[in-house]
Amino acid sequence: MGRRRADSAAANVAGTPHQEPPVENEPAGRHFKGRRKAPLWLKIVAVTLSGALVLGLGTAGVLVMRLQGNVTTAPLNAAVSNGSKTKTPEEPNDSMQVLILGTDTRAGANSEYGTEADSAGEGQSDVMLLMNISADNSQVSITSFPRDLMVPIPDCLSSVTGKVVPGSTSGMLNSALGAGPGCTVAAINDLTGLTIDHFMLADFTAVKQLSTALGGVEVCVDHAMYDVNGSFLRLPAGKSLVEGEQALAFLRTRHAFGDASDLDRIKAQQYFLGSMARKVTSEGTLTNLPKLYNLADVVTKNLTIDQGLANVPAMIGIANRLSKINLANVSFVTVPWEAYSGDSNRVQLKEPEAGQYFAALRNNTALTKSAADAAAAASTSATAAQTSAAATSSAPEPASSAPAAPAYNKAIQPISVQNATAIVGRSVELLKALSGAGFTSSWSGGDVAAQNETKVLYGTDMADVAADVAALFKLPASALQADPTVTGVKLVVGTDWSSGTQFGTVTVPQDIVSSTADQTGACLTVNPAYYTY
Repeated sequence: MGRRRADSAAANVAGTPHQEPPVENEPAGRHFKGRRKAPLWLKIVAVTLSGALVLGLGTAGVLVMRLQGNVTTAPLNAAVSNGSKTKTPEEPNDSMQVLILGTDTRAGANSEYGTEADSAGEGQSDVMLLMNISADNSQVSITSFPRDLMVPIPDCLSSVTGKVVPGSTSGMLNSALGAGPGCTVAAINDLTGLTIDHFMLADFTAVKQLSTALGGVEVCVDHAMYDVNGSFLRLPAGKSLVEGEQALAFLRTRHAFGDASDLDRIKAQQYFLGSMARKVTSEGTLTNLPKLYNLADVVTKNLTIDQGLANVPAMIGIANRLSKINLANVSFVTVPWEAYSGDSNRVQLKEPEAGQYFAALRNNTALTKSAADAAAAASTSATAAQTSAAATSSAPEPASSAPAAPAYNKAIQPISVQNATAIVGRSVELLKALSGAGFTSSWSGGDVAAQNETKVLYGTDMADVAADVAALFKLPASALQADPTVTGVKLVVGTDWSSGTQFGTVTVPQDIVSSTADQTGACLTVNPAYYTY
């Protein structure tokens, strides 16, 4: 159906606009082989890299020169459809995302921990940490993605062969690494609505060397334990300093903590990272030049990064942004998830919480504030309010002018509202708002799968109507998208707009932050099946 204006013959057509057919089910995802019994968890590699960044690189120039001579590079975004989705040049006042990956490949020097048949080539990513640095450099969040998270995987160009690796409508996120780290970047870009700036990929051959170079990392367990089914980690109850083989065993254990779920493995990862951050800070490791040389040499010999990061200015830029971060504002988050509907052994995003969290990241919403930062922010806010009030009282009254009448009849414009928030009944108040504004021919487009971003899609000759709908709800211009397959205007309400009739209020899911880097926390809970006495 074409555009219906007041002076058009179509304006005399009676009846309600035809409702669009429901969205059909997506095809089933491709088959994935079962879990390996004991793949190596290489969290320490990602932990070390992330921790060094979070705490700042005191002598960044020396460290970067060492890194630059050792690393290999790969494309930042390998997706066939959105390979150009990158942020260049980087804006110093923009937020920054760095994806930190650990691979379980047994190729090359990693063969002592298994054969190439176990995980050849790029392998799979047993560590997926997204470090987000806020635009004002006051906040850092480190988000963990479960390896079994089922998500759409895009078609990607292999970083090894250059050929297209077909994606899937539903695949395990860690499998994207098979086409190279740029494919994991692309998948998480699509998932979160962010545009990742850089990635760091490391294998596990450096685990023992890294932990030794750091002088060990303190861990604590609530009971004496021995992992007899894979890592052979043995620890007494209480605190221990782990390095070398023992650090590797701590991070490769699959069943020894909690109930042996991905959540408990992620908790152990976050625990280790927080402990390492506190150690590096308290011992002044980043100002000790010999230690920095040794650490950089070990890390970079087993590191792959994107081309944009393989230069001194880029690395120093990150170091400068992170040099004064308060550990109380370094948040550890596990992306909200629940059991996958197609297989209880896998997980999927839990909505609307996941979409709300991603919206908070996109909008630079603070997840936590230290007491000092909160006081400073309150003082700044009060000063700004006083300045604004003074300016308002002295400003001349604006000249009155009546709003221009639209060049169409609002009552006959076909507008549908599609609910993609995962919140039942979300469309109702928006339909009421449309009707109250004169758009009385609006109707519900039904509930569809959750989407991260709200959009206003419009068909032929409907741009002005779409712009007015966006203005009514205070949606940004970026939400407007032309779509010739749409009849009239379709408002798709995403998880970034979970309540109210005005866009812009970001909802941070309750208790989304599991811990912060300044917290010592309780000892890890040992699975009773691995107790020793």
